[in-house]
Amino acid sequence: MKKMIKTAAGAAIALLATGAALADITIGVVLPLTGPASGLGIPVGNQMKLWPATIGGEKIKLIVLDDATDPTNGTKIAKRFVTEDKVDVIIGSVATPVAIPMAAVAAESGTVQLALSPMGLPPGKDAWTFRLAQSNAVMSHAVVGLMKKQGIKTVGFLGYTDAYGEGWLKDFTAEAEKNGIKIVATERFARSDSSVTGQVLKLVAANPDAMLIVASGSGAAMPHMAVVDRGYKGKIYQTHAAATRDLMRVGGKAVEGAYVVSGPAVIAEQLPDNHPSKPIAIDFVQKYEKVYGVGSRNQFGGHGYDAELVLEKAIPIALKKAKPGTPEFRAALRDALETMGRTVVSQGVLNWTKDDHWGFTPETGVMLKVVNGDWKVE
Repeated sequence: MKKMIKTAAGAAIALLATGAALADITIGVVLPLTGPASGLGIPVGNQMKLWPATIGGEKIKLIVLDDATDPTNGTKIAKRFVTEDKVDVIIGSVATPVAIPMAAVAAESGTVQLALSPMGLPPGKDAWTFRLAQSNAVMSHAVVGLMKKQGIKTVGFLGYTDAYGEGWLKDFTAEAEKNGIKIVATERFARSDSSVTGQVLKLVAANPDAMLIVASGSGAAMPHMAVVDRGYKGKIYQTHAAATRDLMRVGGKAVEGAYVVSGPAVIAEQLPDNHPSKPIAIDFVQKYEKVYGVGSRNQFGGHGYDAELVLEKAIPIALKKAKPGTPEFRAALRDALETMGRTVVSQGVLNWTKDDHWGFTPETGVMLKVVNGDWKVE
């Protein structure tokens, strides 16, 4: 752990804005920059390098550390942030199994957590946690909607054994059953697994109309390729954790025709002109791809962009009540997020309230199809 923090500290220093050593607002960021979920965390870190030096007229200090896709590491970093760095906000993690235990640290210390994953928490346990990732329920709504149009009646489920996979299984099952769609086979695998042959054989034998794969980043390609290699001819769906070009880069021709649910930022230019997120999503894409190259946009860079947007709106409200670095400011920031109202971001429209720290509506999800190695809106 000590070695990990020392290495990550170099990355943190590189992300500090000019003059941030005297920053008034300290933000601790926990991301999987290494490990199985690094394909999700690195784009967020890249986006945060583009953040401004100030928000609400106050200097910003970003401390970005690597959780290595490990819940224990993520929790230790979160505790360091609240005890040693005295952060005003915690952002992360983008890996659901890491983000969940961090919520307990945020709640105990009275520090806002902007979660970058669709983390489910027991009722009342998210008083200090706000999600910037769309919930699995919201995205299941979009997935099931397209399945209904395609006449799909049965689905095979292949997902992670962790909280992300189990969360999707729960929410997708509920939405599917309401719409007359049945899960006829369920198989799981670990993020670190290099093969899912046994699971795929069972799923293909069940002969469902469609498969739902619940995995993330480049790791979503392996199970998809395995399903195709075993001769499955039905439709294959992927979740919003797979809304990155790593899926196509690794999967190649095997993922052609895949259906992937995503937030609107990934296909900004294809949004209708009356879509509220279109101008903001295009701004994200243009700024991100100017630095990191054409086609580098993804769901997770969008979350990093949106974190800045909500803080740009909430911090000035909180500053009217208290000064950064105090419990009063942290409480004021939480109140501001709950009361600032409708907020358009690159991934949709947020409207957090005291009773709803998810924010996105069921209409947020966009269904994409992989066509000739690129995204096409369905």
